[in-house]
Amino acid sequence: MDPSQHQSSRLRPGISPAENMHYHSHDHAGGHGHSHGLGGHPHSHEQHSHDHGGHHSHQSGGNHSEDQEQDRLIREQMGLAADDDVHEEVLHFHKIIKAFSQYKNSAMYANHRRRTDFFKIPAYQQKLMPRYLGRLEEIDRAIEANYEIIKVICEDQQIFVNEDRPMMLNGDDRVKNAAALRVREQDMEKVQGTIKQFVRDWSVQGLDEREAIYHPIVQELHRRFEHVPVEKRHQLHVLVPGSGLGRLAFDIANAGYSSQGNEFSYYMLLASNFILNKTSTTEQYTIYPFVHTFSNIVKPEDVMASVKIPDVNPNALPRGVDFSMVAGDFVEVYNEPENHGTSTLWEKSMKAKLIEEEQEKFDAIVTCFFIDTAKNIADYLQIIHKVLKKGGIWINAGPLLWHFENTPGEISIELSLEEVLELARELGFRIETQGMAKSTYMVNPHGMLKYVYECSTWTATKL
Repeated sequence: MDPSQHQSSRLRPGISPAENMHYHSHDHAGGHGHSHGLGGHPHSHEQHSHDHGGHHSHQSGGNHSEDQEQDRLIREQMGLAADDDVHEEVLHFHKIIKAFSQYKNSAMYANHRRRTDFFKIPAYQQKLMPRYLGRLEEIDRAIEANYEIIKVICEDQQIFVNEDRPMMLNGDDRVKNAAALRVREQDMEKVQGTIKQFVRDWSVQGLDEREAIYHPIVQELHRRFEHVPVEKRHQLHVLVPGSGLGRLAFDIANAGYSSQGNEFSYYMLLASNFILNKTSTTEQYTIYPFVHTFSNIVKPEDVMASVKIPDVNPNALPRGVDFSMVAGDFVEVYNEPENHGTSTLWEKSMKAKLIEEEQEKFDAIVTCFFIDTAKNIADYLQIIHKVLKKGGIWINAGPLLWHFENTPGEISIELSLEEVLELARELGFRIETQGMAKSTYMVNPHGMLKYVYECSTWTATKL
C-alpha cells in the first residue's frame, strides 16, 4: 500500500456499502484497504464490549446502557437536559474522548496511591520491600508511554464527523451537559480494557487466544469454500459483527475473502482506526497493558511486561480484497429501516437503500464472542438469516454470557445453548457442525488468575 494513501485516508461520503454512511477508505485494488463507515448509533452498543477477562463481562467492563440511563436521570434532576441540537450520541462520544484524555492522570493517581500507602507503613517494613518504590517509578514511565499512544488514537476524531452528524460541542453545551460528560471509574476501566485488547488482537502474546478461536474460524471458511479458487476468494463477502479491534475481520481479509467488520463501541472504533490506518510496520508501537493492577502477579517485573503492536502489517492484504469497518449498532445498521428510529424522510430513504443493498449480500457471517450481546437473540438471528445469501454459512464461536441480564430498564432474553440452536432451526438454519472449544479472553499471560470459557462452536447453513 502506498504510504501516502495510508496517511490520507479520511471519511468521505458515498462509499459502498452504504451511502448514508461516511467512510475513510483506501484503494482496495491496490492491495489493501481499511474503511471506517458510520451507521446507526455506535454509542448505544458500548455495553456490548467484550472484556471477558477477569470481570465476567464483555469487553470494556461495565454496562453503558445503564451508564447512559444514569446520565439522563442526572441531567433531568439537575435541569441539565441536553438541547435538541446536542444529541446524546455527541455527548457520549465526547465523554469517551475525555476518558481517553484522562488516562494519564487517572493511572498516575492510582499509582501515587500505592506510593502514599507504602509510606504509611512502618519504616522497618518499608526496608523489607526494597524493590517496591522502584517498581512504582517504572510504572509512571510506562503510563507515560501508554498515554503517548492514546494521544495518537484520539487524533482522528474527525472520522466520526460528517455534515449531517456534527460532533462538536461549544462551551455552553459543555456547561449545560456537565453531568453527562462526567467520566466515571468504569469509563477509565474501559480505556484500560482497550489497551489490553491490543494484546489479544494485535500482538505475538495474543497468539494463543487467536489460535484457539480465530484460526479455526478461518479454517472453517476454507473448508466450506474449498471449491472456490484462492484467487477468487475476494468475490466471497464475509460479515463480522462485533469485530472489536478488527483482527478477526483482518485475518479473514488476509486469507483472501472480502471482509466487513461491524462495531458499535467508540472505544473499539477509535483504537481499530489507529491500528488499521495509522500503523505501517510491524511492532511499530510498544504498550504496557498490565500496569494497572498488581493483583495475581508472580514476579514484580510482570506488571512491566511490554507488548509490541502490531504483530503483522495491517497494510499487507491480498490484491483485490475489500476490507471495511462499519460503525453502528448491528440491529440498527442491518435491520429493517422502520426499526432504525430515524426521523427524516432522507434518513429513512438512505437506511432503506442500505438494507436493500445488504439483504442476502453475504456468503458467510462470522459471530465470535458476539451473540450474547443481544437484548433479544431472535433479532440477531433473524438479521443474520436475512443478510446471508441462500445457502450462505454462519460460523459461531463464543460463550453465552448474556450482557443485559439483570440490567435495569433493559429487555433481556436469555436462552440456553440448546434453545439458541432450536431458535436457529426455527428461523431457517440447518446446523451442520457443533462443538465446544476452550478459550481464555484477554488474560495476563503472567497472571495467576485465568478464566477459561467453554465456547460453543457451530456452522449453520441458510436454507
